[in-house]
Amino acid sequence: MASSPVWPVARSVRIPRHADELSMLKAYLDYYRETFELKCSGLEPGRLSDRSSPPSTMSLHGLTRHLAGVERWWFAINFAGLDLPMLHYSDDDPDQDFESLDGDPLAALRTWRAECGRSRQLVDQATGLDQAGAVERGGSYSLRWLMLRMIAEYAQHAGHADLLREGIDGATGA
Repeated sequence: MASSPVWPVARSVRIPRHADELSMLKAYLDYYRETFELKCSGLEPGRLSDRSSPPSTMSLHGLTRHLAGVERWWFAINFAGLDLPMLHYSDDDPDQDFESLDGDPLAALRTWRAECGRSRQLVDQATGLDQAGAVERGGSYSLRWLMLRMIAEYAQHAGHADLLREGIDGATGA
């Protein structure tokens, strides 16, 4: 039986085994961000929109849009209190990140990378892990809670991305 193709893994993020708590949380979150990006790498752009696990409507393109929106929603809008519009969401169409795959998938990846960059800057500007978010969502929360929540979000979606990618071209890895 032939094995599944494996794409080359060139990781830049290393998770330290000994570091302060903030450094560890940042490294884990960046590790999962990089894992997600590796799942999207090496595909023709149009294949990012393939919905390869029916009946699910999920695609790598949709996950990219979703994660860009989650980065903006939690770090910029809620934690930092920036006045920014939502990405790929409205009360009338709350699932447009997954359902409406209009636009260039590579542009979606660029938007996601930009949102990740802004999130990193906001974390770097924070006064520490105990800093509370500017906008309460079901009560107050700390940067520590937000970092852990985002690690969980990415871990879940990295698993989805792995299944989607394997369904598209059989590739596994990272």
